[in-house]
Amino acid sequence: MKFQASVLLLLVANLTNGHILPQQYLELVETPDNTVIEANIPNSLMDTVFGDLINTESVIQTKSDKLASGELSYDEVGTLKTTNYHSYYESKKINFPDKDDVSDIVSDTNLYSGIVSFAHLPIKQCFENLDEEIDIAIVGAPFDSGVSYTPGTRFGPNGIRQGSRRLFGGISPIRGNSKDSKLYRLPIYNTGLKLVDCGDVPMIPFDARVALDQLYRGQHAIHKHKTSSNSTNFDRTRVVTLGGDHTVSLMNIKSAYETFKNSNDDGLAIIHFDSHIDTWDPKVLGGGITEYASLNHGTFLHYAAEAGYVSHNHSVHVGIRAPYISDYDEKHDKECGFQTITSKDVDTLTPRGVGRKIKEIVGDRPVYLTFDLDTFDAGMINSGTLEAGGLNSREIMTILDELEGIKLVGCDIVEVSTPPNSIGNDITGLLAAQVIDELIGLMVVSEL
Repeated sequence: MKFQASVLLLLVANLTNGHILPQQYLELVETPDNTVIEANIPNSLMDTVFGDLINTESVIQTKSDKLASGELSYDEVGTLKTTNYHSYYESKKINFPDKDDVSDIVSDTNLYSGIVSFAHLPIKQCFENLDEEIDIAIVGAPFDSGVSYTPGTRFGPNGIRQGSRRLFGGISPIRGNSKDSKLYRLPIYNTGLKLVDCGDVPMIPFDARVALDQLYRGQHAIHKHKTSSNSTNFDRTRVVTLGGDHTVSLMNIKSAYETFKNSNDDGLAIIHFDSHIDTWDPKVLGGGITEYASLNHGTFLHYAAEAGYVSHNHSVHVGIRAPYISDYDEKHDKECGFQTITSKDVDTLTPRGVGRKIKEIVGDRPVYLTFDLDTFDAGMINSGTLEAGGLNSREIMTILDELEGIKLVGCDIVEVSTPPNSIGNDITGLLAAQVIDELIGLMVVSEL
């Protein structure tokens, strides 16, 4: 079967609108006895593309019969149409809104569009307007001037928000470790608590001292906000921080300690998920170079313990597997007040057993949880200092859900390395966002 150029052009023109070709372009059908007949009906685009595979003699005869019976008809330009379908679509014609009606645009529900906030939470200016009630605040700490190995975590807050785009309401079928859990099927973003995204604290990249002071003042400002009437157990806003290298946690813990510490406790119970201990003596890591370099992502917990922010014997590392620099490190870590659960302990204790062990250690004290993304196995994420032998995402989610009931007053995720044009950014941001989703769940359930 051959077509003139004009016919081929008409075929292309009809690709977008699905029209059936006008009657003057009739198909010549070759029968089994090699005679050529002219069908009295035009070809559809599908007929032309698939040829004899679809448009057989029996099909042509069926169409002819339906034309004769009125079940099929021609329109004014000779196009074949199905009468029943035509009337159906006529009855379903779209009634567009008035051109000045933008209600569906303002209430955008596409998970992949709009200004990106964490889990599509409302964006607020939290550093001023301190009279506004906030129960849980998300804030970014874009900083990586304290890393000893791979930079890039200054882009972490943005990467985490990008990874959170599919976290929008709904009910997770796997939240909570049993059907008896208060977390089970809990819609954590729709419980009546006021959750907002405060954007980022603008931390300058040229002087860590100035940048960390900016972060502290930002955290301090957010902690001044009172909670809503739906918060029954907390009168000040709890902050979830998106890092940023692990140095930022010192300022987060400092402000949380000043806001939530009980007078009869020796500090906050610190739950530290990480592959590294981060209590290294500054003389060993950084401080041997300059005093300025002594505070970094591997020494911040040394300073937190020295300042009295860490509750001794009620704080714990989880997921540790990186080498100690010397034998002194383990002794010094215990002096800083930490117990240790290694990554291999997860195999022997099981994830739920790890969660129960953590709860035994922290007790009923106010808890600050800091989560280094390198807790995950090296094959899963981009981070500042990757280590093999880490945990998988299901193990981490199970451990975190098992912490239901702790008095979580603040938390962060750090070492989320999502610099532009880097391979693995999407999965890194996705996993970090999922950790934050779990931590928000722990905060929300503590109000129930």
